[in-house]
Amino acid sequence: ACAKVPLDEQHVTEPSGPQGGERTLPALHPDRKEERCFLPYKRPPEDGVPALVEEFLELAQFISEDLEWLLALPHDKFWCQVVFDESLQRCLDSYLRHTPRGLDPSGLSSTPAVANMQGNIHRSVFMVFLRMATHKESKENFITPAVFAEIIYNNYLFDIPKILDLCVLYGKGNSKLLHKMIENIFTQQPSYYGDLNETIPSIIQVFDAVLGKCGIQSEDAGASQPLKLNANRCLTPMSMPEEELTELVLYICDTCTTIHSFLDIFPEACSSFKQHNFLYRLSSFYAMVIPDLEKAARKRIFNKSLQADMWRQVSHSRKKLVEIVHLLLQHTCLQPILEGSENMPSCVEELLQTFTAFLQEKRFLADYDEQFPIADDVSLLQQAFPHLDETRTSYLLQGVESAWESVGKKRSFPSAFSSASHSAGARSKSGRDTSTSMEEGGGIAGVREELRGAEAMTETPHKGDNGAACTVSAGELESLLCHIRDLFPDLGEGFLLACLEEYGYNSELLINNILEDNLPPSLGKLDRAMARPVKKEVPGVLSSRSNVFDDDEFDVFNRDRLDMSRVWKGRRQGESARATLNDKQHIEEQRERYQAYETVVDEIPIADHNAFDLDDYDDEYDDTYDINQIGANDLDEEDELLNRRPFTTPQVLRTGKRAEEVLEEEEEYKDESVKRDLFIQDPAVLRERAEARRAAMQSRKGYRPPPQNHVAGGPKGQGQSQETVTDRRRKEAYKSRGANHNRRTMADRKRNKGMIPS
Repeated sequence: ACAKVPLDEQHVTEPSGPQGGERTLPALHPDRKEERCFLPYKRPPEDGVPALVEEFLELAQFISEDLEWLLALPHDKFWCQVVFDESLQRCLDSYLRHTPRGLDPSGLSSTPAVANMQGNIHRSVFMVFLRMATHKESKENFITPAVFAEIIYNNYLFDIPKILDLCVLYGKGNSKLLHKMIENIFTQQPSYYGDLNETIPSIIQVFDAVLGKCGIQSEDAGASQPLKLNANRCLTPMSMPEEELTELVLYICDTCTTIHSFLDIFPEACSSFKQHNFLYRLSSFYAMVIPDLEKAARKRIFNKSLQADMWRQVSHSRKKLVEIVHLLLQHTCLQPILEGSENMPSCVEELLQTFTAFLQEKRFLADYDEQFPIADDVSLLQQAFPHLDETRTSYLLQGVESAWESVGKKRSFPSAFSSASHSAGARSKSGRDTSTSMEEGGGIAGVREELRGAEAMTETPHKGDNGAACTVSAGELESLLCHIRDLFPDLGEGFLLACLEEYGYNSELLINNILEDNLPPSLGKLDRAMARPVKKEVPGVLSSRSNVFDDDEFDVFNRDRLDMSRVWKGRRQGESARATLNDKQHIEEQRERYQAYETVVDEIPIADHNAFDLDDYDDEYDDTYDINQIGANDLDEEDELLNRRPFTTPQVLRTGKRAEEVLEEEEEYKDESVKRDLFIQDPAVLRERAEARRAAMQSRKGYRPPPQNHVAGGPKGQGQSQETVTDRRRKEAYKSRGANHNRRTMADRKRNKGMIPS
């Protein structure tokens, strides 16, 4: 081969025929491929049966040797084998499809030989794909970029599903290497962007299929597709078979993990996902599916290990869905704002519109804000764009608070993922947060760690950020205890209370660590069946209270029964003003009292005088007052003093014949009584006396009353006397001296000065 000539332009001369002839072939030619059969990959056995383990080790040994042989080939031979050997592509595809992922419940076999062999294959497959994605290995060994793009695209060496599987299998620990690899593929062959745009609708259909499995039909799918005849037979997560539910949860977990790994490693694809309204589809999917799956994982009765795996997968899916949305917003909106790009106003508007659209998905909004506080993003927007509408941002933040309240969460303690949250000014330029940052290693070192697949669950400190234990209300504490005891009925409430206090009352993190047996030493020393400590009863407030209404007829704290006929709300039923006026019961009660007063006697005959000691003389009687004539000088007559007016019954109490008799007695009494004294004199008499006194006083002063005027005169039309004419003229001349205060003169004066318009 010639030096510094691309492989696609090189030609080689090889012996041909039995007579030692030679022929010249292109360096990339099917005849230069070695005849070697690559076996398809099969996953390790789950139950560890010796025969199956031996079969797997034998198959894996062949695959490992073949891949090592392939990697040892020179540049031209390697590409001939890669391009023209179909068995090699089937082997690589089978490994990407069937190798265990990180959260696969089967996992890897505990046999060291199986794990070691799996690690060798894992490393070799990655090295093969890495070499396939490199068009220039050295100055002498390289391929023309345009030809390289055609080779990998036309021969399906890479496609979008393969790239997604590579990200989820090798992303942990090799993110930088994978990013360079995928970036080179998309840069050299832009057609992969078109394939990605065609793949995203298929991914959306995956989420719609999951909704259909759960008995939910999305709005978009329902509008574009007719309703199936067996749609009413769809099962919910609470009613579907156990095996089907397990596969569904694993399918969702694998899908979310794969998408997140791809977007985290290759952020340039975020814009393509965002163009298909992927954000809104994810938020609605989260709100419709995740709560039902969590309820099924908690309430349904499974095998303990199966339930633990299912809960871990649901929690992982939940976390990855939120992080996918954050990655899309980070690289399409927040990153351009931080960099101060030209389209910053449109990015700000788009971000606010997205958050506003999330307000209707309250469960998703609360979980997103728990992991990535929206208030930090709003603060960043206000710093980068000072003219931001304050009313709009306050409305958005109030909606976030409302979402927390509607889902019954409290923001007083950090979440299970809050170690990944960051302030607005400390965002990394790459957009990847600390919870998902991967250990950057060189090459394929630490391959055994990659065998776990996608990133492991994030662990956070057991306390809050400030080191102090967080507190919750009594109702929230009971809810947390009930939620955890549904999963671990063998644990005591006292032990769970100590665990919650240690973990800042974060139930999700506590459940994960209990399942993984990763509790701190301080909790490991406690008795797991420890009962809840008994609280000392505080004396009640009612026993020590003092009130003016104590022991009355309405004291409900001391009386067991009350007269409910005397208690009503508002106007008493059946009671009206007419009924009240017609009620004469109080009159009957008063009539008896007045009848007792009516019995009056002047003298009481006494039969036995000795009974009252009337004849005994009292020596101690004082005769001083005998000489005083008490009442002798009074003008009252003797008869008037002795005769008293009989008792009169009020008219309202009189009834029937008795009332008439009383009236007759009163009339007789009026006739016989002496004429009453006029205490109030007649007003007419008083006026006459006052007029007489006034006339006498005026005569003494020499006052002469004015002559009587004849202004009124006689009837109209019959002429008037001279006196009437004279009096009328006098009145006209002197009437300005009266009570109107010269109104005519003053009016003329105002008019002359222009104060009144003429």
